[in-house]
Amino acid sequence: MNPKPSPIRTGKPAWLRRKLPSGPSYERIRSMIDKGRLHTVCQEANCPNQFECFSAHTATFLIMGGTCTRNCRFCNIDGGQPGPLDPDEPRRVAQAAADMKLRYVVVTSVTRDDLPDGGAAHFAATIRALKEKISGVQVEVLIPDFQGDRKALETVMDARPEVLNHNMETVARLYPTVRPEADYRRSLELLARVKQIDPAIPAKSGIMLGLGESEDEVRQTIVDIHATGCRMLTIGQYLQPTANHLPVVEFVPPETFDRWRQIALEIGFDKVASGPFVRSSYHAGEMYSDKQP
Repeated sequence: MNPKPSPIRTGKPAWLRRKLPSGPSYERIRSMIDKGRLHTVCQEANCPNQFECFSAHTATFLIMGGTCTRNCRFCNIDGGQPGPLDPDEPRRVAQAAADMKLRYVVVTSVTRDDLPDGGAAHFAATIRALKEKISGVQVEVLIPDFQGDRKALETVMDARPEVLNHNMETVARLYPTVRPEADYRRSLELLARVKQIDPAIPAKSGIMLGLGESEDEVRQTIVDIHATGCRMLTIGQYLQPTANHLPVVEFVPPETFDRWRQIALEIGFDKVASGPFVRSSYHAGEMYSDKQP
């Protein structure tokens, strides 16, 4: 099938409109994050699920600042030159997670190509701080590619997260447009190394639809991810954060997401979350707790 030809200029379809929940729980979590001088990908990336997640006492912590060294054209996080790392941040993340009474914590970061290890040691310190602060806590990390540095990946995995997540984001053909500073094969290699380094830590990945990919390309990407040994997959709708970002080419209907979920399961994935509002950390704890087929 040929790629979709041109961006859609219409408004969001009905299935992408929903009432945003709010209330005391949402405000309490937002206040805790602000008080701890922390970043969340929920806020920085303008995630459509942040009201639901905050109201349910969940959040995805964004470490190493709010400025990314890359400029992916789908992402709402600011690009530029980041400041130095805050050595107290791991402790503050752990304290905030404890205050929020979290049992499953997702930690991600901006990409820090300016650091020799890409921030791997800071990830490890955050994982350890969480496990020291909260007995029995489970930690999922959503990491950048560390420019292919195997030792950096080993540093993160040595801290024993429950899940190692790295998103492919899109199909190979669109990388120069969507992720110009990333590399499709390098990201696949990172996922493959997870199983090589420690088979007990499951790998997870995610892709977005609606950027102009063809069905054949989506299928091939799912096959490529599965071939790395990764068995947990998320599939969601790309939404344009601002007018300066890539436009949406297609709003994919829910029934198509259902079909891709079935296809991914048939290919061999153990767990697949697929839907217009699915993001890599959405209901992450539930996916992990039920990760076995």
